Amino acid sequence: MISETGPFMLRILVLTWLFIFAPLSQATTLLVLGDSLSAAYGIAPENGWVALLDKRLQQQGYAVSVVNASISGETTQGGLSRLPRLLEQHQPDIVLLELGANDGLRGTFPPVIRSNLDRLTQLSKQQGARVLVLGMQLPPNYGPAYTRRFAEVFSGVAETHDTALVPFFMEKVALEPSLMQSDGLHPNAAGQPFLLDTVWPALVPLLPQP
Repeated sequence: MISETGPFMLRILVLTWLFIFAPLSQATTLLVLGDSLSAAYGIAPENGWVALLDKRLQQQGYAVSVVNASISGETTQGGLSRLPRLLEQHQPDIVLLELGANDGLRGTFPPVIRSNLDRLTQLSKQQGARVLVLGMQLPPNYGPAYTRRFAEVFSGVAETHDTALVPFFMEKVALEPSLMQSDGLHPNAAGQPFLLDTVWPALVPLLPQP
């Protein structure tokens, strides 16, 4: 006589086996390490480009968790002091480096900026993360030699470490007064979607399939 509990127990064993051995689907973690441009300076946080990125990812079905670790006034040195803890805490799969603008505005020696960005990239890749470098440019009043050397820092980092690159993060807004706040440095709420649209094409190849 076959026990009536036999089929039930068999199903339990099969489900247990599937739970143990089937691959687990985990969300990808995307860490944004930036300054005021990514910290929604002067506008509501939900209108910032990082919040808009999170919303677009969800709408398009990407299993991505966005962590915004951006702080107004942040420099590459400040980011370097914070990144190890952030990597340990969040273990990101993708890191967006949006730093260097404040270094440039303070006239920091470009090789120093380059060294810090090199180290930020190295630490992120050692964690196993894919890196996207968001490049910046400075106003011409800083002099042609300095502005050229500053702009070359970001492409140099991306080339050396074989990372994705956005050559100029502010490309679509910097010369459009209607998209900038009165300080002339920070995009307003209307400019935030343009920042996202500048980042998006370089970011998509790093994302998991939706």
